[in-house]
Amino acid sequence: MRELSRKLAGIPPSATLEISNLARQMEKKGVPVISLSIGEPDFDTPQHIKDACIRALEAGETHYAPSNGIPELIDAIASKISRDNGFSCTPDQVIVTCGAKDAIYDAMEAVLNPGDEVIILDPAWVSYEPCVMIAGGRPIHHPLNTRTFQVDDSILERITPRTKMVVINSPSNPSGAVLDEGSLRTIADMCTDFDLIALSDEIYEKLIYGKKHVSLASLGDMAERTITINGFSKAYAMTGWRLGYAVAPLPIIRQMSKVQQHSVSHPTTFAMYGGIAALTCDQSCVEVMRKEFQRRRDYLVQELLLMGYTVAPADGAFYAYLKVEGDDMEVARRWLEDLHVAVTPGSAFHTPGWERISYATSMENLKEAVRRIRRAT
Repeated sequence: MRELSRKLAGIPPSATLEISNLARQMEKKGVPVISLSIGEPDFDTPQHIKDACIRALEAGETHYAPSNGIPELIDAIASKISRDNGFSCTPDQVIVTCGAKDAIYDAMEAVLNPGDEVIILDPAWVSYEPCVMIAGGRPIHHPLNTRTFQVDDSILERITPRTKMVVINSPSNPSGAVLDEGSLRTIADMCTDFDLIALSDEIYEKLIYGKKHVSLASLGDMAERTITINGFSKAYAMTGWRLGYAVAPLPIIRQMSKVQQHSVSHPTTFAMYGGIAALTCDQSCVEVMRKEFQRRRDYLVQELLLMGYTVAPADGAFYAYLKVEGDDMEVARRWLEDLHVAVTPGSAFHTPGWERISYATSMENLKEAVRRIRRAT
């Protein structure tokens, strides 16, 4: 066989899947593993959203749709952004994608040229770097202060003549930290001063505890240079639906549309009707899930602190990020093999020495996991 893609040869598989795959193998052998490694809500998709999809199927909505998404969903997203996120949005600034990850990939392909540099804040979700590399860009990692997990002027040291984009994620996967307005204004000022594009991943915006979500695009003129990424997976427990979206200046949306037209064509037609129901119907289901996540978060963080662990500010998402002694990969393997608890090593997020615990599981599982982890301290 002839040589395959050199570009992809240098990109590793998703690091978050290694421990979860090992856990599944152990479970198949009958080992009672408690998996706290995957970032997926353990709730079912709310019934009214499923019903909307079923009605669409029964009505024959099983054919091709407009590449950027059906007009009704695009309108609902534009209205949601203008209402909830503090900046104006017209339907032609929206593209519906096959999940938020697909929106990030499309955005990177639409914006980056070979050699363009992209600043990524560490700890960072595992797919930002590969998406940059696939698009021909060069990822530049900037470690955040691991006490506050906020942005300061030290980020300016990463700027070079090749810098084109900065990626932010608030609330953060994996740390759960929420960027405060000071951090966001530092990013905004930097983007304005150096003519940068910002990609703001806000997929966890509805899952915040005691803080306020601020969209980067709502600050000053940042809407003119920000790609806002969001979706339905986390707030509405719709991970398997593969439904996300991006809001950006029209020239960027046009480029992203080209990527989508020549790859996936468009998101699944009948799934988009579920997206309409998610955004336009009663939002109490989101608050019910958020409150339950907060209950679990409060319990888990308190227990970890009592065990003596340092824990990142878990103000959003559904993760606790804790510092461990020694090699984090070895710690994760030891917890899995000896304690039968699966967590994700911080090395996957470019911060060795940390572990990510997902509390998107039952309180019963969390309590048992805490009992097991206590044995390792």
